[in-house]
Parts: sequence; C-alpha cells; structure tokens
Amino acid sequence: MHLFDVSTDSTGDLKKAYREERNIWFVPLTFTMEKNGEIEEGLDNFQTEEEYFQFYEKVSDGYFPRTAKLNYEAHMAHFTKMAEAGVKDVVHFMISSGLADTINITRQAAADVKKQYPDFNVYALDPLTATVGQGMLASVAADCRDKGMTAKETFEYLTELRQRIQHCIIPNDLFYLKKGGRVSGASAAIGTMLNIKPMLAFDPEGKLKTLEKCKGMKKAFARVLDTMEKAPLDPALNLAVVVHTNNEKGANELAALIEAKTGVKPLITIMGPVIGSHVGPGSVSCGWISTITREELLNSDY
Repeated sequence: MHLFDVSTDSTGDLKKAYREERNIWFVPLTFTMEKNGEIEEGLDNFQTEEEYFQFYEKVSDGYFPRTAKLNYEAHMAHFTKMAEAGVKDVVHFMISSGLADTINITRQAAADVKKQYPDFNVYALDPLTATVGQGMLASVAADCRDKGMTAKETFEYLTELRQRIQHCIIPNDLFYLKKGGRVSGASAAIGTMLNIKPMLAFDPEGKLKTLEKCKGMKKAFARVLDTMEKAPLDPALNLAVVVHTNNEKGANELAALIEAKTGVKPLITIMGPVIGSHVGPGSVSCGWISTITREELLNSDY
C-alpha cells in the first residue's frame, strides 16, 4: 500500500501513457493560438504524439501561442477530486517559482481544500525547474512512493535533489524569447541572422539564465557535452532526458552524442505546448540529474 500520491501539472511534460503507468495525478494548463486576429483555445492534455507535432506545425505556420498559469479554481477542483477519492498525502509539482507564482496559488488551494477534508495534506514542492526537469522530479517521487517512503521523506529528499537537476536549453530561434521578454528585439534579429543558439539553464533560484551564445546547433551540442563532463550524471539514478519541439533529428543526434560520452541512453520526448510556446519550434534541450549542484556548476570554470 502506498503512503502517498504524486501529482503534477502539465508543465512537467509527462505523457499520458507514462502518467497512467506510474499512477501520477495530473492537471492541465490552457493555451491559446492566435493568427490574423483569430484565437483558438487549447488544453495542454494531448493524447497522441501527432497532436504535439500538429501544434508546432501550426506555430511554424504563423500561429502565435500564449499560455496562462493554472488558476486557483483549477487547483481547487484538482485537489478536491483527489480528496474525494480518499487521497491523504500528496507530493505535488508545478512550474518553477522563478518563472511564475503558481506555488502560492497551489498552497492556498490546498489549504482551502484541507478545511473540508482535514486529513488531506499537500506537500507542494517548488521544482525550481520546468518541463523534463519537473517531470524527472515527479518520476523520482513515484519511485520513492513505490519504495514505501512517506510524503515527508520524499519531499525532503527531493528538496535537496532538485538542485542537482541540470539543464541545457537550446532554442532554435530567438523570436519566441524576444516575445517573452528574454532578449531584446535587436539581439533577436542579429542572433537569428548569425544563426546564434543561446544556451539557457535554470539557476539555483529556478530562474532562466543565459550561459552562452553558440554559433550553430553543433557547437551548442558540444557545449552540452562539456557541461555534462563538469556535472556528471548521478550513477545512482542515471537519468537524462532530451526534449525537442518538433526537431526529432536534432534530438536523436544529441541523445546519441550523450550516450557515446556517458554510456547512458537518454529518454527522448517532445515538449508540451505550454513550455514549448516560450521556446518555439525546432529547439533541442537536455536535462539530467548530476552529482553536483547548480551552484557548484556555476561557480566552476564553466
């Protein structure tokens, strides 16, 4: 018998089949697509791989995606459903507090549900990451649950582990970062013209930090391997994930390079529409659990 349940919102980019296999509760965010003044609404709850590809094809065709944070009412409905199902303790994950204030909404909704269901306890864990980094934490939480650990023990373990989740995020185009206010219009125009690929990562506070600007994807991939050498995979977990936004060729190439260097074959997956809206199509990124913290990596000669 499990001592707690695991829950995540859709910014963790865990696919439907995997969530069902691991018994992970799920709540989706919403997004919109706009083109020529017409707006389409969508739910970050795709059922098939084809839906992900269609989303990025529409973005490439001129549709501009926008996202909205998961609101209080959605959290209330999600936690109430869990409480009504008899869940007592839950470890829940949401997008990094360095990107949005979703954790505060989560805590308020959890506290309000607890008023009606006093035995319901939510351990809201700020992952200080998003997409596959958040998904990796939810996966490890499911491992802890299956081993018989308590929610409190898992929460404390993952609070330490989250600082050892490293990232190399490589957008293909600076346009979407410009729209999100991450780079200036001039930098985006020059960078696109020169085929500049910015290398982004989450810092210790869960905020996105530009590490380097690489000329071309191959140089960016080489930088990923250099980073993984400085922050080696934790051999106790051997967990690495390559995620792309409709760039399977690039994802396969990076995964093969990582496997050749580390002996570990990364999982390859596609990014969902909420986080993908901010990265744009054609990107390839990597997340892994390392033996050192982000602070130690940033303070090295990196």
